[in-house]
Amino acid sequence: MPVRKKKINKEPESPDNDKGKLQPQALDVEKAVIAAVLLERDSFSLISDFLTPESFYDEKHRLIYQAIIDLNINSNPVDILTVTERLKETGNLDAAGGIVYISTLTENITSSAHLDFHAKIIAQKFLSRQLIRHSATVYNKAFDDTVDVDDLLQEAESGIFKISQLYFRNDAVPVNVVLNEAINALQPSNNEFSGLCSGFSELDKITAGWQNSDLVIIAARPAMGKTAFVLSMAKNMTIDFNYPIAIFSLEMSKLQLVNRLLSNVCEISGETIKNRRLDSIEWQRLDAKINQLYNAPMFIDDSPNLSILELRSKARRLVKEHSIRCIIIDYLQLMNADSSVRIREQEVSLISRSLKALAKELNIPIIALSQLNRGVESRSGADGKRPLLSDLRESGAIEQDADIVCFIHRPEYYGIKEDSNGNDLTGMAEIIIAKHRNGLIGDVRLLFQKNFVRFINPDPNRNPFPNDISPAPY
Repeated sequence: MPVRKKKINKEPESPDNDKGKLQPQALDVEKAVIAAVLLERDSFSLISDFLTPESFYDEKHRLIYQAIIDLNINSNPVDILTVTERLKETGNLDAAGGIVYISTLTENITSSAHLDFHAKIIAQKFLSRQLIRHSATVYNKAFDDTVDVDDLLQEAESGIFKISQLYFRNDAVPVNVVLNEAINALQPSNNEFSGLCSGFSELDKITAGWQNSDLVIIAARPAMGKTAFVLSMAKNMTIDFNYPIAIFSLEMSKLQLVNRLLSNVCEISGETIKNRRLDSIEWQRLDAKINQLYNAPMFIDDSPNLSILELRSKARRLVKEHSIRCIIIDYLQLMNADSSVRIREQEVSLISRSLKALAKELNIPIIALSQLNRGVESRSGADGKRPLLSDLRESGAIEQDADIVCFIHRPEYYGIKEDSNGNDLTGMAEIIIAKHRNGLIGDVRLLFQKNFVRFINPDPNRNPFPNDISPAPY
């Protein structure tokens, strides 16, 4: 049975060719790299993670390198004879220059001493060609009046990011390097917790603060106060602890968010601010406290239909320019994945994975709000109204990707005014830590002040409940 000829992608043509410009290339270096792999058995493993057949400019070299890959996949030895035989099997021997050309590759190379350096030159030349190709495409489309500029900007940025991912990868590091980082992190510090304080004392005791690189999901049914919770937390973090944070609001405008912050900080009823009917005492209170917000290192972005690509770009810029320590997203299900995926569950899965990857890349906590499905509403009884991990809407991947999953539960909303022991639940909110990858789970009780649309630490004399903390089952 004849062997099916393997297709190798040819080097793309660039519009610059007709201007007499030579594509970035290093043919002698390509020859040296292939020769080194043919001569020394372990050479291929040094370069296989960042060189592909498409990395080579010369089509002959692409075909030869593909034959080398095929042999390695099947654990066969790699040398001139085996590569030649493999090219015969695929019908690519003549296109690869024939036996004579392959034999001449090793004539002037005696070792692979500089293989890694040479391979990186090839990779960089490939990236340069990809950038030329991509920029030429964007350049031509920019002249086309039928192309939407916003779509073109997204395409341009998406292409640049994909190209950067071809080469810039994290390498494995020795464990002793990571141990040194861990030991340094254990040194005494002025900070009570290792992470960023939320300002909610009992919550911080369980989480030790929001940890860098963690994806935190805050989930609840509508009207539970998800936005009020994160705005209260944002106020604590920026005003009380001076952490620079960014809020991406896909549901509410920046003016609506700031109005809520005014109500929260200045203790003015949200309805009063909405109706613009402040009395003289409320104006005095606003004048006295508004400077706290003016000086808060808080950044708000209310771009609608935010894509994961846009978020990644904006987040990087904010971290670089303003040293952002935490990102809050309101809310996850309103984002789009910037992909061809049309099944919503898969799209949400892609978004949650991307958020976790971004948290790791930027080394900051990302806090994303999420909707719960209607399962809570269909259950009866006080305990039945408490959210469960299975209530996370649209995708089990959210639970899988998140380091921490918290639910907001206000029994009063369901008409439950007392618990089984007769304790008053009016205004009481529970933050249920249902998943904590690196610590404890449990319930934290806060006070929800409806007039000011904010959550605060309860008065310990008012709160008769002990906070319930349990070991995490993860």
